[in-house]
Amino acid sequence: MAGATAHYGSSQALYGVDLTVRCGETVALMGRNGVGKSTTLRCICQLTPHAEGSIRFNGTDLSGMEAYQVARLGIALAPEGRRCFATLTVLENLTAAARPGQWDLASVFDLFPQLGERRSQLARTLSGGEQQMLAIARALLTNPKLLLLDEATEGLAPLVRKEIWDAVSGLKDSSGLAILLVDKSLKEISKAADRCVVLARGRDVWSGRPAELTDDVIERHLGL
Repeated sequence: MAGATAHYGSSQALYGVDLTVRCGETVALMGRNGVGKSTTLRCICQLTPHAEGSIRFNGTDLSGMEAYQVARLGIALAPEGRRCFATLTVLENLTAAARPGQWDLASVFDLFPQLGERRSQLARTLSGGEQQMLAIARALLTNPKLLLLDEATEGLAPLVRKEIWDAVSGLKDSSGLAILLVDKSLKEISKAADRCVVLARGRDVWSGRPAELTDDVIERHLGL
């Protein structure tokens, strides 16, 4: 992503964002609420078209593509709010968008054993943490090259958060899978991410390793 801008009607959300995620790298997109983190993910998926700049994936320009075309290229999104198919079972949710590849039912059930135990349950009957696991597993079953995780642990109990963060950390070793995640937890990000990009008012204002985040950047732009 280079110089990307985006609008919601007359309101501008992104002001020339530059962002790169390399093969096998986990990048954390950080910042206060409302600075454009989710919009950045939506632009990558072409759910929200970018107005200026360019967004390229493996050399392909994503401008003007439909979201399903972007998904077919190998980009998967586990969206904020989970958005599972409430009236479908766990198994039906998982198989709805599954594509052949490394990730199959056995591997996602190994990653999240609770889903295997609840495969016949309707998604709406799952706990919030289980629904989040289902959203991540569903994204993985598309066998992406780039996985986007939007607030994957927001509002979850500490034990469930730990389980999901452990799974995300384990994904770093999954055959070069690139991960771009949005989250506020600096402690977990420090363990899982190779690099952080900080947004402020729709602009990228800092980039570097988690250990390089200074108290000044944290106080000014993260509010942690």
